[in-house]
This record gives sequence, structure tokens and C-alpha cells, in this order.
Amino acid sequence: MASPICVYGNPVLRKKSEPVKEVTAEIRTLADRMLGVMYAQDGIGLAAEQIGHTEAIFVLDVPADADKNEQGLPNNPGVSMPQAFINPEIIGESEETAIAEEGCLSFPKLYVPVERPSEVVLRYLDREGHTQVLNAKGLLARAIQHELDHLNGVLLIDHMTPAMKLKHALKLRGIRKWYKSRGY
Repeated sequence: MASPICVYGNPVLRKKSEPVKEVTAEIRTLADRMLGVMYAQDGIGLAAEQIGHTEAIFVLDVPADADKNEQGLPNNPGVSMPQAFINPEIIGESEETAIAEEGCLSFPKLYVPVERPSEVVLRYLDREGHTQVLNAKGLLARAIQHELDHLNGVLLIDHMTPAMKLKHALKLRGIRKWYKSRGY
């Protein structure tokens, strides 16, 4: 049975996404399908490339209880989840950065530390085709940047140092071998 997620080794993961010209029923259906696949894999985000599409869209459902600041308060009050982000573009980011372990559905069971800006400002189209601007902090900001990387053909491995790549070489080879053995 084919995996619903494109894993490391699949060339579509390196493709840069194509802007969505118009938000149609098909795009909304794609977003719904992506959410279904993401939930089935216990993820919090998924980019179109991860299911073999090249439209500039990603979906997120960041749990509110996982996205709190040091005082236990929500980082992004008023931001409802799940959301689809169409033609997303970061238009601002903080100078302050944070390092945190990231996983990726396209790299099963691999977690590596990644440094990213702590806050971002994202411009995107919503499911109705309206332009929105979102100020995001914490885990939401990190998830946005991770999924936007996918839309630009940037993968988790690209954030790894040579030493980290060496450390995880066996696991990476295993993922690629699994992909090739399935005839993908």
C-alpha cells in the first residue's frame, strides 16, 4: 500500500511550489484532504509537496496546549485552528531566534534541533481567497516556517550540520531505502 506521505528520497519534496491562481473548490478539497492525511499521521502541519502536489498551500493545526509561553499563557490567543495557508509569504520576522527539536512526517522518527526566528508575520490567502496577515510566535511561528520550507523545496536535512547528517546517516539511508523499495 502506498504511503500517503512523500518521504525523503521522493523528488517532489525538492520542487518549489506553484502559486495558486484562484482559490477554488478544488483547492479547498485539497486542503481538507491534507488535513485528513495530517491527522492520520499525528502531525501538526503538512505541505502540499508532502502528498505529491505542488500548489503553494500548507495546513496547520497547532494544539493550543502545546503553544504556550514560559508563563503558561497562549502564544497566539485568538488564532483558530485548523487553518489552510494559500500562497503564504513571510513578510517579517524577529531578530530573536530559538532552537528547538523538529520532526517531519517526511522524515519518520527523525528529530533534529533547528534554529528559527521566534516570531514571524505571514501574509496568505485563506480558504475563501481573502488576504490575511498573521503575527505568530512560538510553536505556531516554527510550524509556519517549517511548512513554508517545504513549499520552497527546503527539507529538514538542509538544517542539519554535517555532523548531524553523519549521526543520522543510517536512519536517512533507511528512509530512502524504504521509499525506493516501495517503487515510489
